[in-house]
Amino acid sequence: MIKVFIAGGTGWAGAALCKGVFNHPNMQLVGALSRTHKGEDLAQILQIDSEPIPIYENIEIALDKVDFDILVEYTKPNSTKNNILKATEKGKNVIVGTSGLTDADYADIEKAANRFNTSILAVGNFALTVVLLQKFSEMAAKYIPNFEIIDYTHEDKIDAPSGTARELAYRLSKVQKPNKYVTEDELMGDQASRGANLNDVQVHSVRLPGHVISIETIFGLKDEKLLIRHDSGASAEPYVKGGLLAIEKVGTFKGLKRGLDSIMEF
Repeated sequence: MIKVFIAGGTGWAGAALCKGVFNHPNMQLVGALSRTHKGEDLAQILQIDSEPIPIYENIEIALDKVDFDILVEYTKPNSTKNNILKATEKGKNVIVGTSGLTDADYADIEKAANRFNTSILAVGNFALTVVLLQKFSEMAAKYIPNFEIIDYTHEDKIDAPSGTARELAYRLSKVQKPNKYVTEDELMGDQASRGANLNDVQVHSVRLPGHVISIETIFGLKDEKLLIRHDSGASAEPYVKGGLLAIEKVGTFKGLKRGLDSIMEF
């Protein structure tokens, strides 16, 4: 049995993954992290037929009290990095579902994974359609050197761009840097209107009611364009299958891997 601890286990995506882990024949849900529900019983909150599952306030207490194999990190950007590093120091494998981490953060995380000989799988989005969007966008970027990214989410998402958009920009920049027809020095008006420059890729973040999570890569050539887009609904179900797959595969390598497709076969 794989013993799984989920930081952010009472949140929208974390709660759905908790139920998925609980129902999986080869996994055991042993605890969760939640400041708002510290000291409560996760089984009661999720309404699952289980022995009490403890909820802790912080990762330090959880590491001292609970025996687990894998930490799934689904909290907030301001606590994510600390949770990952603390778990890594204790020899735990980690799956990162939280968005908001930078390339510099991942450089530090990779160093820790290598130092403590653990496995860290960073997944900006667990949905299969996002994995395909990433792969198709990488294919297109080989042939079309003009592209930008737009990410859309609900109005109260506190990190921008999203982890999905950050990961996509990182991956596309590894294929090739997009053309820049007007430099920042030449641009007239408000430079912020062009969005953020991540790894030399322009990324625009829309935060409005009515959106859940969407991501779009826009490619352009003279007299033609290509749009590759993912849209998610209100349910967290699309992220459960990918999360369970990540839990199954995170122990098959050492160090840091980024993207769910890095442990999938295509």
